[in-house]
Amino acid sequence: MLNVGVIGAGHLGKIHLRLLNQSEHYNLIGFYDSNPTYAQEVSKEFNYPLFSSIDDLIAAVDVIDIVTPTLSHFETAKKVIEAGKHVFIEKPITNTIEEAEDLVQLAKKHQVKGQVGHVERFNPAFQAVTKMIDKPMFIEAHRLAEFNPRGTDVPVVLDLMIHDIDAILSVVKSNVKKINASGVSVISETPDICNARIEFENGCVANLTASRISLKQMRKARFFQKDAYISVDFLEKKCEVVKMKDAPESPGDFDMILQNAEGIKKQIYFDNPEVEENNAILEELETFADAINNNTTPRVTLEQGTKALQVAKQIIESFSN
Repeated sequence: MLNVGVIGAGHLGKIHLRLLNQSEHYNLIGFYDSNPTYAQEVSKEFNYPLFSSIDDLIAAVDVIDIVTPTLSHFETAKKVIEAGKHVFIEKPITNTIEEAEDLVQLAKKHQVKGQVGHVERFNPAFQAVTKMIDKPMFIEAHRLAEFNPRGTDVPVVLDLMIHDIDAILSVVKSNVKKINASGVSVISETPDICNARIEFENGCVANLTASRISLKQMRKARFFQKDAYISVDFLEKKCEVVKMKDAPESPGDFDMILQNAEGIKKQIYFDNPEVEENNAILEELETFADAINNNTTPRVTLEQGTKALQVAKQIIESFSN
């Protein structure tokens, strides 16, 4: 078991504390939060050991889990890495691309492992179809949320859309060629609604929409590729795979057959992979422990977190163009 400490005990930090405390991969040593009064309340309520300084917590553990506001990610992670400790950082990796690139280099220099908390990679519906997504050429993603004051200090791209950016980058094996986007500020100082079109060098196009002032919740993505359509409902944790193959010469009564103008017949069939229930946050934390213990590559590397941030920043920059 790896000794772990958590920095940041807000809404998400408390979830991480609870899961690490029950995990068989970790031994929760304690936590630190910059608000001493609040930290005392959390420690008293849940009986988690409270550390009065970040340095003392870092010195006491093998791994630090950073669940603080994005602006503090870089300085905190820098301290952790320079102390030779492994680091898990909630998304987005840092506030700027330069900071993210510095962390990548620091982690290599100090030979520590890092993982970024892009939790949708561990969504059971997405995991069930990831291996079936092969050279998608058109992708559509919608991520709509009801208004929540928490998170409105950053544009909706960094708050919500970055989940879909990372998921898409993980399955499209090509560099980004061009980005067009528009964003609208409705209630916040930063954009609350955004639509982005990402064109990749291999011809794939991804159309992403994110809103944090919607009347309903939605987290869906659809992947279109040759002879297949794959949909993922991240919220309901459901997926659907519709495939096409050459029609048999003697189709059955219930076979779905399509014929195009050239007379070519295709059979449509459904492949609904089994979605295995999991706790995505617990799984992402425990796969990081596995990567440390087995000296393997983390599932969401610091480099991948940096790439998602780069694309998110490009989208934000294109608002003003």
